[in-house]
Amino acid sequence: MKKYLLLLCLITISCFAQKTTIYCIGDSTMANKKDPDTNPEHGWAQVLQPFFKDNIIIENKAVNGRSTKSFLNENRWDSICKKLKKGDYVLIQFGHNDEKTEDPQRYTNPHTSYRYNLIRFVKETREKGAYPILLSSIARRNFNEKGVLQPTHGNYPLETRLVAQEYKVPFIDLEYHTELLEQSYGPEKSKQLHLHFKAGENPYYKEDKNDDTHLSLKGATEIAQIVINQIKLLQDRSLHKLQKGVK
Repeated sequence: MKKYLLLLCLITISCFAQKTTIYCIGDSTMANKKDPDTNPEHGWAQVLQPFFKDNIIIENKAVNGRSTKSFLNENRWDSICKKLKKGDYVLIQFGHNDEKTEDPQRYTNPHTSYRYNLIRFVKETREKGAYPILLSSIARRNFNEKGVLQPTHGNYPLETRLVAQEYKVPFIDLEYHTELLEQSYGPEKSKQLHLHFKAGENPYYKEDKNDDTHLSLKGATEIAQIVINQIKLLQDRSLHKLQKGVK
């Protein structure tokens, strides 16, 4: 009887100790970068782990240059789906590369294949007992000569929102919130959020660098904080465990 009670106790402790994993799937704005100690470029999911307690593990599977189409065709999603366990979460942010009309390996029509690829991610996540969260793409630093921030993502954020509504998936409008972020810094200071360096200013870049899409450590950290803030505000029972895991 004592052995039985001890075994039951160990099983109970093991169950309570099980960690929850957040899988992040998306493109270069989200992905881990090589040489993080010297590389000025960071993806926002790369800096997400410190915002959570030890019971939440970030598995950042976002990859540079991927669209929903190429992420699926390269079997990257299948390899993640096999590992998903009940109670895990999947953060889904695509769009930057789906809009590349010159590349048949990546381009998706926002109203058809992009939409149905998102639906596949949602359905297969739920089939494993895990929870999807959809995010629109981050805004580019694209100010016109008048200082007005111009959108660059077409209908992809809209379709992401529509899929979230139709399938009752928690949705973070990251395009909107990063637009506010860019605007708060303004046309000049917003360069700090991205990769703007003169030749020789940073040892990582031998030539001038003027990148308004990808993120500096500052930009990545700001956006990770936005994601955390929005997770806290989402009204969805499935997010209770995730919200409790935020520091």
